[in-house]
Amino acid sequence: MQKRIGVIFVSRRNSLRSILAEACLAHLDPKRFSVSSCGQPGHIAREFHPAAVAALTSASIPPPERPPRSWDELVRANASPADFVITLDAASASRQPSWPGQPDAALWAYPDIADGNDLEKTAHDAIQMLFSLRRRLELLVSLPMQGADRSAVRSDVRDLGYMR
Repeated sequence: MQKRIGVIFVSRRNSLRSILAEACLAHLDPKRFSVSSCGQPGHIAREFHPAAVAALTSASIPPPERPPRSWDELVRANASPADFVITLDAASASRQPSWPGQPDAALWAYPDIADGNDLEKTAHDAIQMLFSLRRRLELLVSLPMQGADRSAVRSDVRDLGYMR
């Protein structure tokens, strides 16, 4: 059996951006990828943002089973090391811990839409974000990970962050 590729998505509160990314990748290829998400300690939401749940529901993608959590939980969990850490929040990129196993890192910066007071606009923006993430994640899933040159794969994953 082939090793699953571990991916961690990081955003500040782990309530919207990283939840959309985690759920979408888990939906696209659950056999090949082991996916989780987390956020910055002290900023973690108590629950998923309603706009994230609405966007996932509209796409028939189930939300993650675990509630929002901090990256401290993943670092302490001593789980198998991730292959990739994809940060969706540029502001938290420099604050992250040293990840076990030294995974490759990429920044796919998305705006923080969870702070808005207009729930209807936030829901619309969350759907647009999910479409954008899905395009990137479909390309990620199509990359030849096993047996490929690690630096080439790392570059490809980082380059996905520049897609519009």
